[in-house]
Amino acid sequence: MNEESAKLSDVSIESLGDRARALTEALPYIHEFRGATIVIKYGGHAMVDPDLKQSVVRDLILMEAVGMKPVVVHGGGPDITRLMDRLGKKPEFVEGLRVTDQETMELTEMVLAGKLNGELVNLVNRSGGRAVGLSGKDAGLIAARKMGGEGKPDIGFVGEITAIRTEILEVLDEHHFIPIISPIGGDDQGNSYNINADTVAAEVAKALRACKLILLTDVRGVQRDPTDPSTLISTIERGDVEPLVKDKVIAGGMIPKVRACADALDRGVGKTHIVDGRVEHAILLELFTDHGIGTQIVSRQ
Repeated sequence: MNEESAKLSDVSIESLGDRARALTEALPYIHEFRGATIVIKYGGHAMVDPDLKQSVVRDLILMEAVGMKPVVVHGGGPDITRLMDRLGKKPEFVEGLRVTDQETMELTEMVLAGKLNGELVNLVNRSGGRAVGLSGKDAGLIAARKMGGEGKPDIGFVGEITAIRTEILEVLDEHHFIPIISPIGGDDQGNSYNINADTVAAEVAKALRACKLILLTDVRGVQRDPTDPSTLISTIERGDVEPLVKDKVIAGGMIPKVRACADALDRGVGKTHIVDGRVEHAILLELFTDHGIGTQIVSRQ
């Protein structure tokens, strides 16, 4: 063997050693989470970038292959906005929620329950997994009513959840399918409602008493300084959430995400995580490594 071949062999062996060490580190977590339900809110840049999309799909398939029970709730706001722009309809938002008239609701359902849900299901199935797409209206999975009330602005067909009926998820779990849910709810009169995907994921996690709730975002997690990734807070106790909101460490769009996590903990979910979906294999890195990559919010350390 010449010197160049020897170097290549050394590099190859070193690389294989790194993989073996990664698998060894993951092993106790695989044992711990076998049989556990893990709800993942899938959104942000990871839904747009083809490589990241494939990374998320492979994470889901691996989770199911080692005995976990992943349940996915996906968003799709940017796709809805793009379709509205193409049709000459101007998006409007009130307190971060899309004003949803009848036409916008129809477009929202087309994008979420049709295009995006179908694409994701197809990608999982083509990649060796077994996924089933669901609208929240299927089998009455997400019962909802119009959001609002006295003194609140009317923003149309934006819903708040009244119940999660888990029977269809239990059937899919029994046959080892990965459910992929679009955040559309329905009421007894046949109306459809647009519901925030973070909220749906948290409510599904609570209804299933999930081991974990993971929210994929476009930020590293909660940072003391939003401009400095080195200030990431890796763990937040439930009791520290509101003080951090008061101190404006948790601010803006991070507030509803963290509060959804806190509420999920109060209702029986084991642990919650906010993770940067722009990192390849972010879900596996958070689940299967000693330190994780995002912010975990826990009842207490």
